[in-house]
Amino acid sequence: MNDLLTTWKHEHWPIIKSTPALELGEGVIDEGTFNSIEVDKLFESINYASTTIGQAVLFRSLARPLSDIAEIQAKQSAVEELRSHVALRDGLEKVIEQAASHESNFYLLLFGEFHSSLGSMQDVHEIDGYGYRHYRKGVQLLIDLVDQIQSLDKPQSPYLSQLFERITQFSETHAYSLMKGPVFITENGIQCKQERSDSWLPAIIFIPRIIKPILLGAIFASIWLVSHFAPEAVLIEIPDEAIFLTPFSLLYFPLVGGFDRDHCMMPLRNLYKNSEAVADTLDALGQLDELLSFLKFADHFGHQTVLPTLVEGHHHRLNLTDAKNPVLAKTRLDYVGNDLVLDDEKLLLVTGPNSGGKTALCKTVTQIQVLAQIGCFVPAYSATLTVADKVFYQAPEISHLNDGEGRFGTELKRTKDIFLATTAKSLIVLDEMSEGTTFEEKMESSANVLNGFYRKGNSTILITHNHQLVDMFVKQRTGVAKQVEFANDAPTYKIIPGISRVSHADRVAKKIGFSKEDIDHYLEDSQ
Repeated sequence: MNDLLTTWKHEHWPIIKSTPALELGEGVIDEGTFNSIEVDKLFESINYASTTIGQAVLFRSLARPLSDIAEIQAKQSAVEELRSHVALRDGLEKVIEQAASHESNFYLLLFGEFHSSLGSMQDVHEIDGYGYRHYRKGVQLLIDLVDQIQSLDKPQSPYLSQLFERITQFSETHAYSLMKGPVFITENGIQCKQERSDSWLPAIIFIPRIIKPILLGAIFASIWLVSHFAPEAVLIEIPDEAIFLTPFSLLYFPLVGGFDRDHCMMPLRNLYKNSEAVADTLDALGQLDELLSFLKFADHFGHQTVLPTLVEGHHHRLNLTDAKNPVLAKTRLDYVGNDLVLDDEKLLLVTGPNSGGKTALCKTVTQIQVLAQIGCFVPAYSATLTVADKVFYQAPEISHLNDGEGRFGTELKRTKDIFLATTAKSLIVLDEMSEGTTFEEKMESSANVLNGFYRKGNSTILITHNHQLVDMFVKQRTGVAKQVEFANDAPTYKIIPGISRVSHADRVAKKIGFSKEDIDHYLEDSQ
């Protein structure tokens, strides 16, 4: 798993949506599926994380879902513990809330640009002055996080315990010791207190504030001694009261502030940016926030949600009761849920007119599968499924003019890549097939592809208007037919058994004002 701090170093600032989907065949979903099932919208629907790192971790999970059932179940157990252990959840929410309020200071310390020594800050990414205030506030995020996590009840679930332990162990690291201070600037580089315990070499102590009593005391004492015991060494007579003003007005601030900025704070923040311990602690904070986001999503969704039951299987299986779309149902209390079973029925063929809910059903299935594989609640009354090693959603794409293949060839290439990458444990959705060719060729090509997926043994869902193709697979007893239901010429958004053989093209044409009657009226009026 890539840590986000490393990613952000190259971006030069924290970006929530910084984790891309992996290449086709490398992860559970690829970029094409990521776009087709609208992971961006799915993220917005379930995102209740309070911190930037929490939101980035959640987005990373959606872009790269888990494929190991044990890892997913461990996250589910952590969610269950937080839901049942109210005191622990409340305490953790306070920790996350405080982290969210101080998090920007930490990122400014790591990624901000120094504006000037005396000017005022012009941009949120700029550090004004010498940076003392930003340094103190920045390091406080992880210092406070360690203290607050140590004060909470110890969790019992392994995943949650591990996150707590990763944060508390940060207190034993070099980076933490430097954040706590004191920091020593030596010939051997920057050292913490523990590293200086057996050393007698001279060192400069970095204190993150411009007023340094020891240094000032040494300067004042030196000037006083010279002026009282060797007055002949002073070329001009200096009044006693001016002794305290001259160093400040002429030399002190630029010399001390510039030294601390260039030789202490800049090296320290580079050390923190490149620290594996800092990156891991920050990631653990984000993972805790992600777990709380799952709970808040379930609390605020407005429909029944459930942590899905994950089962082992030789091929992909799925059983959903009253499943709703995680994106669309969030703002629609009247959203119609559907039951769906993919057990030994490995090929599901869905027919029906446009606007009936075919695509919404398929996105519901794939989005629920992804949510299940990040350890999150899913919008359903009940859900039992296997973990898919691959989830693919192929939607029609506009052909590239220079690919030399046209729409048919472009789509068939992607279908081939998907086919080669899948196993019996994969979930595949095909939104229409073999477009851009004749009906006869479409029938033959589609039949060949679907038979191939069927023989592989995975769960394959096809959205199609081609009822002749569906007839073929139903007669072979290798496909299950479902259709979107219409009542009184209007969709009910329920999925029922059967094959839709009725075209609603005329209804759609009338709805948009381009039916045969509309065309006739236009021509008559134009004469």
